[in-house]
Amino acid sequence: MNTLPPTWNPAKQRLLADGAWGTELMKRGLKTGEAPERLNIEAPDIVAAVAKDYLAAGSDIILTNSFGASVFQLERHGLAERVVEINEIAARLSKREAERAPRGALGSRLVAGSIGPSGKLLITGEVTPDRLYDGFLQQAKALVAGGADWLLIESMSDVEEMVVAVRAAREAGDVPVVSSMVYDSVRSGGYRTIMGNTPEQCAERALEAGASIVGANCGTGIENYLDLARTLCRMRLAPVWIKPNRGLPEVENHATVYRQNADEFASFTAQLLEAGVAVVGGCCGATPAFIAAIRPLVDSHNARAEGESGS
Repeated sequence: MNTLPPTWNPAKQRLLADGAWGTELMKRGLKTGEAPERLNIEAPDIVAAVAKDYLAAGSDIILTNSFGASVFQLERHGLAERVVEINEIAARLSKREAERAPRGALGSRLVAGSIGPSGKLLITGEVTPDRLYDGFLQQAKALVAGGADWLLIESMSDVEEMVVAVRAAREAGDVPVVSSMVYDSVRSGGYRTIMGNTPEQCAERALEAGASIVGANCGTGIENYLDLARTLCRMRLAPVWIKPNRGLPEVENHATVYRQNADEFASFTAQLLEAGVAVVGGCCGATPAFIAAIRPLVDSHNARAEGESGS
C-alpha cells in the first residue's frame, strides 16, 4: 500500500524540497542538448555535488538526476539500453548524500526519484498506454531499487499520461508517489495544463491512480502559483507539493536569465506555507541559495504550528 511516512503530519510539519538540477549541472559543465542523465555514469561526482549542495542548504527532500531517464527520452541520446543502470545510479547517488547529511525533520533526509514526461503524445497515438506504462514502470522500479524513498511524477501536462505514470510508480514499490503537474493561468480565470486539464481534475485522477501527494511545479513563476496552491489546498484531498520556477525567465545575450532574487522568492514561499502547502521548493532557476533562504521560514512555520498544537 502506498502511504506517507508515519512520522510526518503534513498539517503541522512543512517539508523543504530542493531547487533546479539542470542549471546546477550546467554550471558544472553540462552542455546544452546533452543528456544530464549521462553524467550519472560518466561523472557521478558532479551529480553527487548537486545533491550535497541542496542538502547543505537545508533540503529535507532531494531529487534524483533522472528527470529524462525514461526509455522514451534516453533513446534520443543512444542510451535506451542503459535505463535501469542510469536510474539506479541516480537514486544511489542522491541516497548516499542524504544518508551522509545530518538528520532532518523526518530523520534521514528523503530522496524522491524524479520521473518526467515521455515526450510522446498519447492523444495522437504516438505511444500506447501499455507502452507508456511499461516504460515508466521500468524507470520507477530502477529508482526504488537504487534507494528512492518517494517517487515524483513531475512536469506533467497531460492528465492521461500522468495517470499512467502514477499507476506504474505505485506498482514499482511501496513508496509514496507525488503527482506534480504544470499549469498556466487562463483568461477566463483559474488554471489549466496546456492540454486543458484543471487542477481539480488532475488531483482527483492522481489520487484515484494511487498518488499520495498532489501539486505543481515549473510553470510561470512562484507569484503566479499562489492562487493555484490555495485552490489545491482548499480541496483537502491530500498534502500539496509546490515547486515553482524562479519567476519568469528572460533571454539576454542568448542566455536564459531569471531576475527574481532569493529573498523575493522566499517571500512568496512564506505565503505558500500559510496557504497550507505541505512541501515547498524551487524549480527552474532556483539554486541552493534559494533553498537556504527558505529554510528559516519553514522552521519558523513549523515551530509556530507545534506551539499552537501544544497550547
